[in-house]
Amino acid sequence: MPLALLALAIGAFGIGTTEFVIMGLLPDVAADFGVSVPTAGLLVTGYALGVMLGAPIMTVVGTKISRKNMLMLLMGLFIVGNVISAIAPMFAVMLIGRVVASLTHGAFFGIGSVVAAELVAPEKKAGAISMMFTGLTASNVVGVPLGTFVGQSAGWRTTFFIVAALGVVGLAGIARLVPDMPKPEGVRLRHELSAFKNVQVLLAMTMTVLGFGGVFAAITYIAPMMTEVAGYADSSVTWLLVLFGLGMVVGNLTGGKFADRKLMPMLYTALGSLAVVLALFTVGAHNKGTAAVAVFLVGALGFATVPPLQKRVLDQAHGAPTLASAANIGAFNLGNALAAWLGGIVIAAGLGYTAPNWVGAALAASALVFAVISSALERRAAPRAPVEQGSAYGEQHAEPIHR
Repeated sequence: MPLALLALAIGAFGIGTTEFVIMGLLPDVAADFGVSVPTAGLLVTGYALGVMLGAPIMTVVGTKISRKNMLMLLMGLFIVGNVISAIAPMFAVMLIGRVVASLTHGAFFGIGSVVAAELVAPEKKAGAISMMFTGLTASNVVGVPLGTFVGQSAGWRTTFFIVAALGVVGLAGIARLVPDMPKPEGVRLRHELSAFKNVQVLLAMTMTVLGFGGVFAAITYIAPMMTEVAGYADSSVTWLLVLFGLGMVVGNLTGGKFADRKLMPMLYTALGSLAVVLALFTVGAHNKGTAAVAVFLVGALGFATVPPLQKRVLDQAHGAPTLASAANIGAFNLGNALAAWLGGIVIAAGLGYTAPNWVGAALAASALVFAVISSALERRAAPRAPVEQGSAYGEQHAEPIHR
């Protein structure tokens, strides 16, 4: 794998750390600014909204310049946003800093996925994408726990200065290691938008929302589930989240490896297994051992869908994949928000802290249904492709001839 993927992974590590570390530092931030913890929670909400809005906006900006320069611009914006958060004199300023940093998230992973796929041979694209996302998954194993510890020991502002420094390393790595990639000739915004007319692109994004939403339906409420149902001490939640992060790393690398061989079968397996594990988690959450295993498996199976889903979007939006790729990153966050909301509804309805697992299982199963529909439509359309080519070669191969 090219060293350029390491630079992308470092950038992803920094972005993943700044996204999730705030959750462990909310009480400290709230106390420092003299606001309530629910009010401080706006730092999480604002970031999520910034990701969803920033992905298409920043990607549209990126159609005007080369992909390497856009990645460097995004890392620069990431650094500025985290420095603003670190030096914020009041809560409103920190919220602005969080939003500024979040604007880079979707576009970085969207454009980064395209760049990663172009750095390797066609049969290794999903693996290259998974290598970049390894930075994101590793942030949950190392960056978030370490950032939380540093923030609680040396002050939360120190954590955001460190994250900004990670951005500087990522920026330097991209500048030094990522090759110049001029934007494709003839590709304009209208070409990027045309990808959304492809039903397969929309189906892939639907799978993203539902499939990854299944993960966050359960994980959003992992703390009360593990302490109130499984019987773990409050202090155990940190290492359980590390266990979830380890599952994410394993699933991400596995998903990338097998998606390059059999993409749709990989999706069937991951989504189907995720639905089953989430359903069993409802019962298994009452036992410490099975609950811990389930946490790991939810992380592994959930992130095993990320490389194949991202590659699916790139494949179906061929020719103008950048905006669709970034929008799919936004779809992950939409799934997170939707699942967390639905999980909160069933808990508020008095169904207990394990009820979100059923929500997650239903979402994952729905994603599997859409995956089957997507494959069926693709198989139905495949026989027509050779006829459109109008050649004897085309009757045997679905690929067009490039002369």
